[in-house]
Parts: sequence; structure tokens; C-alpha cells
Amino acid sequence: MNIRTLYSPAKINLALNVVGKKGSLHKIESIVSFVNLYDLIKVKEIRHKKHQIIFNGKFSKNIKRDNTITKLLNILDDRNLLKKKKFQIKITKNIPQRAGLGGGSINAASLLSLFIKKNFFKISSKKIREICDLIGSDVILGIYKINLILNSKGKISAFKTKKNFNIVLVKPKLGCSTKAIYSNVKKYSRAIFNKSKAGVFNLDKLSNLKNDLEPIALRKYSKLKQIKSHLENYTKSKFVRMTGSGSVIVGYYLTKKDSELAKKYINKKFRNYWCIVAKTI
Repeated sequence: MNIRTLYSPAKINLALNVVGKKGSLHKIESIVSFVNLYDLIKVKEIRHKKHQIIFNGKFSKNIKRDNTITKLLNILDDRNLLKKKKFQIKITKNIPQRAGLGGGSINAASLLSLFIKKNFFKISSKKIREICDLIGSDVILGIYKINLILNSKGKISAFKTKKNFNIVLVKPKLGCSTKAIYSNVKKYSRAIFNKSKAGVFNLDKLSNLKNDLEPIALRKYSKLKQIKSHLENYTKSKFVRMTGSGSVIVGYYLTKKDSELAKKYINKKFRNYWCIVAKTI
């Protein structure tokens, strides 16, 4: 196997409702898109007794040894799907951690997709979902990498819409713990996405939706509240919403020019915050 380079995108939750709980896990429904911000993954087969996993890049610090890539490879080895073959995986982390952007989850999904595409093994859709769920709840989303609606029953509907949004992503120097944010959910929303169609990917419709985790994060971290307030009040945003359990706040704009002006404003107001202009893909 020659070196393969994968582009593993960030995901954003355009909307997210917590609709209940099953055992220790919360049940959610969400509208999801992907962004032209990528981690780069280089994969090659090696003659070695163990896999080699190397992280580098701006956001590579403090990644645990037990990460999404090691979990995936352990599962595949345990099931003998890789036929004892070993790989070197080099990942350049351009997507911040603890941000609500699903970087690690989509990394695992991208690698799993490569193995399947290159016919290292053949497995059913049911088995793919099973492997993804063993790694993390967001991993299955990265198998699709197009606009998605995850309904309250766990079903995923994919839509090849032509809606591409101009966005600004802003993150202060703090990360949100998914476990901590979810532990503060006190009430549940009614499920509304079970019969959604592609028409929901419309800025006007999306602006009327919400992220149930956002109020919790904003109460806990005043910096997130400040970012949202400034994007809403001092830029030409169509709407502003946190993605996932945070800590990235996303501003949505009608034009690229408006998003670039918003970035300039944020860079001036919050000099030490991570802020980029991006677009959904």
C-alpha cells in the first residue's frame, strides 16, 4: 500500500436537540454539515509488530494514547479484519480539540472508510455502525461527510444539497468537556427532525432552531457568551450558534465578504482567540 493522504473534515451541528436518555447516554437529534477545515492523515503499510500512530500540528498536544485511532485499530485487530497487517498513521491536527468539531471522531471514520474502499475487508452497514458506535457517538457521521440529519431514533438521512454556508468559527483558549456539559442537561426537547427533508438546510429555517447544549455552556463560560453576543450584535450574521458541546461558536453569513469582515472584527476584539473563515462542503 502506497502512502495515502486523507482529508478529514471538521463537522458542525447546525442544530441539536437533546430528546431523552437511554441508560447512561443522552439521545439527541441533530442537523450536521461538514467544513473545509481538515486534519491531514497519511497512511502507509509497514513491516512492524505494532501500528505506529503519530500526531503533529498545531492542535496535537495532550492527545491521549487511548484515542479514536487506537480504538479503531484495536477493534479491527481484535476482529482480524486487517489480517495482521500493520500501518503507520500520521495525523496533522488542524482542528482544535474539545471544540465540538468532531475532529477525532471524523479521523477514525476517515481511516475506516479508507480500509473499506481499498478492500482490506468487506463488512455490512450494520457492522460499520457497530464499530463506529464502539469508538464514539459522532464517528458514524464521518462515514457520510455530506449534509446529514440524525433523528431521535439514531437513523441518519444524507442530503446532497447545494447549500454552502459562509461561516466564522471562533474558539477561546478553553475547551468544553462533553461529559460535563451533558451532565447539566435538566430537561428534554420534543423530537422534530424525524420527518425532515433537504429543505431544512436553509438559513432562514435553521435560524429558528437551536442547540440545547448552548445555554449550559454559555452559563458555565462567560467567554463563550461574549463571543456570541459580539457576533450577533456587531457583525452581519444571519444567526450564531455553538456547535456540539462547544467550545466553538459559529457565525453564519450570506456572503464571504461578510464572514471575512466578521473575522477581522473578532481578531481585533479577541486577539488571542482562534478564529477562521470557512465554508460548509
